[in-house]
Amino acid sequence: MENPPERRDGASHLRASDADRERVAEMLGQAMATGQLSHDEYSERLDTLYQVKTVGELDVLTHDLQVAPRPRPAPAEASYSYDPAPGGQSEKLVAVFSGSQRTGRWRVRRRIDAIAVFGGVELDMSDAIFESPQVEVRVTAVFGGVDIKVPEGVEVRCEGTGIFGGFDVRGSAEPDPNAPVVIVRGLAVFGGAGGRPRKRKKR
Repeated sequence: MENPPERRDGASHLRASDADRERVAEMLGQAMATGQLSHDEYSERLDTLYQVKTVGELDVLTHDLQVAPRPRPAPAEASYSYDPAPGGQSEKLVAVFSGSQRTGRWRVRRRIDAIAVFGGVELDMSDAIFESPQVEVRVTAVFGGVDIKVPEGVEVRCEGTGIFGGFDVRGSAEPDPNAPVVIVRGLAVFGGAGGRPRKRKKR
């Protein structure tokens, strides 16, 4: 792959900020929406986005794309919130003969482990704050269930396996390329996991 053009401001060596990463994530989403990137290429570059450290390394991810950063919407009209926070990037919810839930205004980590054994886990992301444009939900459902609700426009992908159980995941009919992507993986044994979009409440 040919080298990207040098930045005119000479900032290639500088450390990338959260705003820089968000800008590139938006450009990658736009490139996927216009057919310049496949889903696999988009996912690969998005993973790399959170591993590189400098502005120059971020430029490599978009230098072969014909896209430009979209104008940032006004706060009152913003559809999604991305707010990376220090600390761990994963969270675990366990329900054994009981229930566990996350609803309302909560922080959606980059990875969530949802374990339901003779119990249920509810993840309602409708009004949540997303810390990453890509969220992985790892499901383990044994005689139990995991219910996932996402905002309208969010793409949901299912890569789970059911044994006398199943995954019923339905994403938005027309995903927003700037919205988060939720990937549901895992195993359901005599249990199940479901995911569906839910319209945001008007404030």
